[in-house]
Amino acid sequence: QVDLVESGGGLVQAGGSLRLSCAASGARSRPAMSWWRQAPGKEREFVAAFRWSTLHMLYADSVQGRFTISKDNARNTVFLQMSSLNPEDTAVYYCAAAGGNPIISAMRSLGTYDYWGQGTQVTVSS
Repeated sequence: QVDLVESGGGLVQAGGSLRLSCAASGARSRPAMSWWRQAPGKEREFVAAFRWSTLHMLYADSVQGRFTISKDNARNTVFLQMSSLNPEDTAVYYCAAAGGNPIISAMRSLGTYDYWGQGTQVTVSS
């Protein structure tokens, strides 16, 4: 069992920055972790993912160049640094961990991830 706890969300003005954290507890570090978001009335969408074995990072086109995913191995914590935020980034952000070591093409798929956090709200005002 893996428990994921997100933190760092909040209210920020457009153009501002936030750093989300995802603390993972469980038997061992997961091979791939990701961030997703869900805005009201919309489906959950992929934001970013990191596969540790190959240091492969993926980003959604909408956040490429603005968001950065990273990990602190010592604390088993994953971060999402978000910059140049705009109101379209407003959503609940979720951290997710894969049960296995996914292939690159599967890292953007919701079903690849077996463990999910409860989410943290990010609100960007205009």
